[in-house]
Amino acid sequence: MTEPAVASARRFVLEGGTVHDPATGRDGVVADVWVDAGRIVPPPADSTGFERVDVRGRVIMPGGVDLHSHLAGPKVNAGRMLAPQLAAGRRGGCSAAVPTIHATGLLYAALGYTTAFDAAIAPAAAAIAHRELAELPILDRGIYLVAADEADVLAAAAHGDAAELERLLAAGLTAGRGWAIKVANPGGPAFWKRGRRGDHHDLDTLLPGLPATPRQILERLAVAVNTLGLPHPLHVHTANLGLPGNWRTLLETMRSLAGRRAHLAHVQFHSYAGGDLDEDSFGSGVAPLVEFFNVSSDLTLDVGQVLFGGTVAMTADSAAAEHISHATGVPLVSHDSYQAGGCGILPIAYREQNLVHAWQWAIGLEWFLTVDDPWRVALSTDHPNGACFTAYPQLMRLLGDAAYRREAFARIHPAVRSRSPLAGINREYSLQELCTITRAAPARIAGLPRKGQLGPGADADIVVYRTDPDLERMFSLPVRVYKGGELVVEEGELRDHSPGHLLTADANLR
Repeated sequence: MTEPAVASARRFVLEGGTVHDPATGRDGVVADVWVDAGRIVPPPADSTGFERVDVRGRVIMPGGVDLHSHLAGPKVNAGRMLAPQLAAGRRGGCSAAVPTIHATGLLYAALGYTTAFDAAIAPAAAAIAHRELAELPILDRGIYLVAADEADVLAAAAHGDAAELERLLAAGLTAGRGWAIKVANPGGPAFWKRGRRGDHHDLDTLLPGLPATPRQILERLAVAVNTLGLPHPLHVHTANLGLPGNWRTLLETMRSLAGRRAHLAHVQFHSYAGGDLDEDSFGSGVAPLVEFFNVSSDLTLDVGQVLFGGTVAMTADSAAAEHISHATGVPLVSHDSYQAGGCGILPIAYREQNLVHAWQWAIGLEWFLTVDDPWRVALSTDHPNGACFTAYPQLMRLLGDAAYRREAFARIHPAVRSRSPLAGINREYSLQELCTITRAAPARIAGLPRKGQLGPGADADIVVYRTDPDLERMFSLPVRVYKGGELVVEEGELRDHSPGHLLTADANLR
């Protein structure tokens, strides 16, 4: 595993701040944070040479970690071309749905994020994605390789050749300089390429021309990734994304993976009840999913929250993109120059009074507010699919301020207001829990022991916020952001545009 080198020579102490650091058990504790050569250090016996920075009355947290985003590569660039009005990078909301690579790093840092992963890069596109990501300012970054769509990988998995599957995944990860292995709609391209709608198969339908089912592909991939000892488990985008009734597919996916380490991506898009997109049928399937997830300790997830406004949907699951295009009437761009199964890209505007959009918004929040353990959840909007990452402060306010959430709930489609379980949920995330799902948990889930925490030896990625009852305002404008001990943002002003570091993983072949 390759982690960022530490280059900063600065020595300083943040004095008197209120520290929220779930990894070290500090929950609103007034404490000093000492930094030397880009790392957090214990209080030194001799503090000579340490700059003293007074942050009394401020909140100190680790730098944010985005476990699941889409930052670069051919499909993201296709999205920028498809909706250039959404690529300008204006701060403050979903109007910057697909910011340029330079704006992406600056906007993330301006929110207090210091690490982000692109969750879906085809092996053939890895080199071009890395060239683009080399221009990403400030953030440490990594990519997940969508290797399971490759014909040789799929064949090895389908035939149960564990050694060959592990060899291919390890070789692909090394060649693509990846951090993790992603599977998108397991086996879906095998249906898609043969003219069958890949979005309508279940996990137990035999793959065309192969002696295995999607369920078996999932199970064998998860075992292979865990055997290789990768820091992040198999990153799973399961079948039937966006389809009414797909909660059953997600439940079967969890049942197949239970007992094995695995991460479930953008579960909001996989949690729909009903058999159609109508007022009486469509709804939430979250309750049985959360019940299973809460007792399945090897599984983790990110939500993929939908927030209202304009954005661009993009997915390595072309079948799902075609379904969205048919359902909305919005033309689809299919981009398949590098992706074995193709990519679907289309602009979308989520609206409060649209039945399906309102359900998506409510279903995502229901996930966040009913999962027992925030350490197994990472905050995400599946940027830019559910919303731009610049809307994270709004999402944090929705989770931490029940009154604000009720006001928003009162504006959505009346059928959702009358039927959504969200109406009866009063839970509010504490600052400590918000810190967990944006920093400590995604760092732990990703396998980054030096990120998402402020203990001795951790990278000095630190954010200082003003205390503010308006959580959206609080998390929108940090007082200071440090990356590796260097001040990169101060009072909204960017101080350093230097590129971050590439995170790559090593596979441990037997």
